[in-house]
Amino acid sequence: MEKRTPVFFFAPFVSSIMGVEPAWIDYNGHMNMAYYHVLFDRALDEGFSLLGLGPEYVEEQKASFFAAEIHTLYKRELKVRDQVRVTVQLVDYDEKRVHYYMEIRHAAEGWVAASMEGLSLHVDMETRKVSPFPDDITANLAVMKAAHARLTRPQALGRIIGIPARLEKHETLLASGTRH
Repeated sequence: MEKRTPVFFFAPFVSSIMGVEPAWIDYNGHMNMAYYHVLFDRALDEGFSLLGLGPEYVEEQKASFFAAEIHTLYKRELKVRDQVRVTVQLVDYDEKRVHYYMEIRHAAEGWVAASMEGLSLHVDMETRKVSPFPDDITANLAVMKAAHARLTRPQALGRIIGIPARLEKHETLLASGTRH
């Protein structure tokens, strides 16, 4: 495969418009939580294709990226036929990992329906083990990171799941050195 030259990235990356499909609506009358992840996944594929990590990368380089961890916040319901765009912000990367933040936004009104923080691993598809990115992908990640470095750090990054009052009590106990 010929080496790709680094490309220009918008900050953040904004996906194409995607629609909520009728089959995705659950018995509550809104989009089921699983399909938020379908939208996030499609947008991540779209954005990471610009890095050179699309389907042709898997075929030609016998490598890909796998989700290792995600944290999703559902903020507002999506209904059938809503149109959305998904933003992708590269937060950080190293030789084998990519840390990113995404938001699903209503395409016409701009409100945030959900956000997701994720960590993906670069994987050698023949050994099925985590492996370093090749130099051209690392160069593209550097360009994307530089473009995204001027963005505000999302408040939801590193968020801990828990009941707020109990989390505050736990943090107070930790700060005082008391164990419970």
